[in-house]
Amino acid sequence: MSNIGMILEEKAANIGNFLVGRLLPFREKRSVGPFVFIDHMGPVYMKDYQNLDVPPHPHIGLSTLTYLFEGSIFHRDSIGSAVEIKPGAVNWMTAGKGVVHSERTPEHLRHADKSLHGFQIWVGLPKHLEQEEPSFHHTEAENIPTWKDGDIAYKLIAGEVFGRKSPVPVHSKLFFIEIKSSSEQTISIGNDLFGEAAMYVLDGTVTIEGNNYGSKQLLIAKNAKLCEFTIAANSTVYLFGGAPFDEPRYIYWNFVSSDKETIENAKRNWTDQNLEAFPKVPGDEQDFVPLPQPNRG
Repeated sequence: MSNIGMILEEKAANIGNFLVGRLLPFREKRSVGPFVFIDHMGPVYMKDYQNLDVPPHPHIGLSTLTYLFEGSIFHRDSIGSAVEIKPGAVNWMTAGKGVVHSERTPEHLRHADKSLHGFQIWVGLPKHLEQEEPSFHHTEAENIPTWKDGDIAYKLIAGEVFGRKSPVPVHSKLFFIEIKSSSEQTISIGNDLFGEAAMYVLDGTVTIEGNNYGSKQLLIAKNAKLCEFTIAANSTVYLFGGAPFDEPRYIYWNFVSSDKETIENAKRNWTDQNLEAFPKVPGDEQDFVPLPQPNRG
């Protein structure tokens, strides 16, 4: 019997400036462990007159994880953080009861040809932390745990697994791992995983139970403990998951919560531009993304 419970194809989603490949949520699968939203950005190539500009927008009830392969994003938030995200670094912003942030091309790249490629991820918060004060943590690339086992290179972007722990300050039991191999290898790591698990094939192919799976496919395991696969030479995959929450998480736009009324309050506060709930972003105060209206067509 196959351990693959679901195979999902990356689907296009419009985030304003350009299309991204949405991995989660899908109608058939709303979350994997605490992971409730994953976008694969790019690769997109922009001319000197094209830039990423996502104006200030709000979040509640989640942590955002930004991880780039190529390019650069300048992050500002209502806590006062202002940092350039470069490839291999991890931006971890915990919204808690409410935070506002913007994501733009850095000034030094705004008049140059450039590329952008990476992940934008939302991780739900445990119920008792959904109303905590917002916080921000930036981890440089050199501080992310990396190791090799023969031709296989591992990187523990977030969480704790294999007896190792990423310095990214997560709030629940989870893992987010990059695996690259320069030769064909069979990897059996089920005994190290826990909760729910999924694999995203970024480059190359993997073989599971005699079937080949290529790039832009998301494979969701029925049982993380049975996770075994053969990775082709020059392939890159990402394994993510962890312990699921006891309660469902509701999502409306950028708001995540175990309580629907909390989301309704957030919608009202953002529409009213309630600065107590959603303060301005220092250095980026002139613009904001309005609350989207439901499509009644």
